[in-house]
Amino acid sequence: MIKKFLRYYKKHIKLFLITTVCAVLIAGIDLLFPALTNIILTNYLEADMIKAIIIIGIILLGLYLIRFLFAFIVGYYGHTMGLRLENDMRSDLFRKFLSLDYSYFDDAKIGTLMSNLTTHLNEVSEMSHHVPEEIIISTVMIIGSFIYLMFISPLLTLIVFASLSCLIIFSMSRRKKMMKTFDKTREAQSELFSQIESGLGGIRLTKALAQEKYEEAKFEDTNQKFKKVRTANFKEIGLYSSGNNFFISLANLVLLIVGAYFVYEKYINAIELTTYFLYVNLLIGPIGRLVFSMELFQHGYSGIKKFYSVMDINPKIEENLNNITNVEIKGNLVFSHVYFQYSDEEDSFAIKDFNLNIKVGEKVALIGETGVGKTTISKLVPRFYDVNSGKISIDGYDIKSLSLSFLRNSIGLVQQDVYIHYGSIKENILYGNYNASEEELINACKSAQLYEFIISLPNKFETIVGDKGVKLSGGQKQRISIARLFLRNPKILLLDEATSSLDNKTESKVQLAFDTLALNKTTIIIAHRLSTIKNVDRIIVLGREGILEEGNHKTLLEKKGYYYDMISGRDE
Repeated sequence: MIKKFLRYYKKHIKLFLITTVCAVLIAGIDLLFPALTNIILTNYLEADMIKAIIIIGIILLGLYLIRFLFAFIVGYYGHTMGLRLENDMRSDLFRKFLSLDYSYFDDAKIGTLMSNLTTHLNEVSEMSHHVPEEIIISTVMIIGSFIYLMFISPLLTLIVFASLSCLIIFSMSRRKKMMKTFDKTREAQSELFSQIESGLGGIRLTKALAQEKYEEAKFEDTNQKFKKVRTANFKEIGLYSSGNNFFISLANLVLLIVGAYFVYEKYINAIELTTYFLYVNLLIGPIGRLVFSMELFQHGYSGIKKFYSVMDINPKIEENLNNITNVEIKGNLVFSHVYFQYSDEEDSFAIKDFNLNIKVGEKVALIGETGVGKTTISKLVPRFYDVNSGKISIDGYDIKSLSLSFLRNSIGLVQQDVYIHYGSIKENILYGNYNASEEELINACKSAQLYEFIISLPNKFETIVGDKGVKLSGGQKQRISIARLFLRNPKILLLDEATSSLDNKTESKVQLAFDTLALNKTTIIIAHRLSTIKNVDRIIVLGREGILEEGNHKTLLEKKGYYYDMISGRDE
């Protein structure tokens, strides 16, 4: 997983190398200060050497100005690299979401998906910049200090660094526990985001049913769980940080006691002991950086796991590169022994051994009680789900042999649940065909009985509809989705309760428009209203075991069977 993540650095390798070189130079400059201090204290304390001390001071000032420049480069370009890397990952993740099947989103929580796209990737960005930088600086300073101090007193150096090894052992021992709390925090945070999205998204329903207390209690439960997990996380962070500080202090104590003894025994002098203290205190910064980078790594690594938990999903709807992308679709639609189930439970088929042949230009209505698979059939044609067995073909082509984009561009779907994007009315209608001309847009709106409503608005086509079309009525949203369909002008129409939110007067007008649009097109209508199905070519009555009856409105009424009972409202 880390190997795959490192590929994202490739595109930004120049920025990474620039910040890496500058980080090494910063560490080198920091190492010079104790060394030059040792030189001054050892050689230039006499009054006649003031000039040399001033020169060394000027050199150090110049080096610190250069360090300031390097630190700016690391801070600016390092964060820029992290931001670009985050942006690349976010684009890839969003593209991945778009490629996933309907079934993935059946169980996914929007709040969790948003968290994956924002918070988690932001933490990956921070990790991608800071962790390499801090590790490089710390490593250079630790190794440089070790080499320099070994020249002064190898024995004292080994003793001091042995005491610091306790810090490493402690850090490694706490790492796994801290990692687990970070993972739990991510899960709790995703749940919190999902609860917020659900609560605010359904705020109007909550107010309509006076369920504010219930929503408050539900949110408080999730919020308290997040607080509990986060508290445990802070406990581990506190133990980790305070433990590190303790072992740093212990190293200073060891240096003080052993160093004082070494001075007493004249193994080293007081100036060399002062240099030791300067270097050990200088090492506190790198050790602190390592602690900080370890925390960042824990956060970032959790984000990377979330990222690849999605990126490694293989869509169930498979598409080959050699799939057909350009043939003339006429619209002969055939279902051959189709079986389909949503879950893996045995004998839980939503559709079982379904067979149907719909000819070009034929209008077919699917009716039946709830749960017999009417809407499922409309989702199988554009391959939102794939059949478990059997075949669906268009003009003799198995739909699995057609590219998904070509297949879906050949199908016009108006669903019962209409989704409206935040934006203008024009943007929402053009979602059906962004290449449509102004004239085509207006004609589509007229056909959907929407034009008069639009021009009555102060901002007309530029009117903002609000989140999920909250400023529109159900019928207005439905007509926008129908206008989209007119712009697409597909060969196959799937109308799933397409006029269910319209009043009788508007429905009759839209139905006339549908009749015009449906000329020479294969049309499947899923509806309960008699007015939308009585004039179709064929009515298919579905039951739990498949097709119960089929025929036109008049023929089925004369049979006085299932259809007759449904229309008349009598029980079987």
